[in-house]
Amino acid sequence: MNQVIRIEGISKIYKIGEQEIQALRGVSLEINQGEFVSIMGPSGSGKTSMMNVLGCLDLPTSGEYYLDGQPMSGIGDKEQAQIRNTKIGFVFQSFNLLARTTALENVELPMLYAGVTPRERRVRAMQALATVGLADRMYNKPNELSGGQQQRVSIARSLVNNPVILLADEPTGALDSQTSEEIMRIFQELNDQGRTVIIVTHEPDIAEHSKRIVRFRDGDIIEDKPVIKRSIVNSRKEALA
Repeated sequence: MNQVIRIEGISKIYKIGEQEIQALRGVSLEINQGEFVSIMGPSGSGKTSMMNVLGCLDLPTSGEYYLDGQPMSGIGDKEQAQIRNTKIGFVFQSFNLLARTTALENVELPMLYAGVTPRERRVRAMQALATVGLADRMYNKPNELSGGQQQRVSIARSLVNNPVILLADEPTGALDSQTSEEIMRIFQELNDQGRTVIIVTHEPDIAEHSKRIVRFRDGDIIEDKPVIKRSIVNSRKEALA
């Protein structure tokens, strides 16, 4: 199985005036192609700093990060932006959609920066929206869509450049429980198709949809284990007990 993420001894120190805050303390982590990983931890645990490093939104203070075999240390701002646009598909809690443009145009946006031709942009955006069940809403603007539909647009947008990883930051944080389940089923389906999915969440029930949970505390990994799926038979026995 191909390794898409390798992190070796990553540390991250933030300076606030004369004070230094160590957000990550020599963390090492490997994620293979096709995995579905949840990163969990309380506020201040380091999970957000780890997400920023994984998403090339921030550089570590020390240590090495390899994305798809490519070292991220020493890269310039322009190359970093290109990597974010082509190798990482982002999904955010707040959706981050442009209010005055249609769902289709929002999904096309990453391809515009990647230099994809207008015709190819349109085809790929329509396919991505169909993948998340929004083929009939592609000409609607965000204010004409429910929260769950807006997050589906965000997921479709994350797919169009065929990224190495999908990185979702609290993707169900603004949604009700039923809609959250629907969104997590989409991530599971994408993972079943071979996509590498990484979710940052503080919600245990959301993390249980993944196949592996990595827990952070005080800037370090305290647990890294597979998710044990309960069988339907066991679930029914528990319900009858």
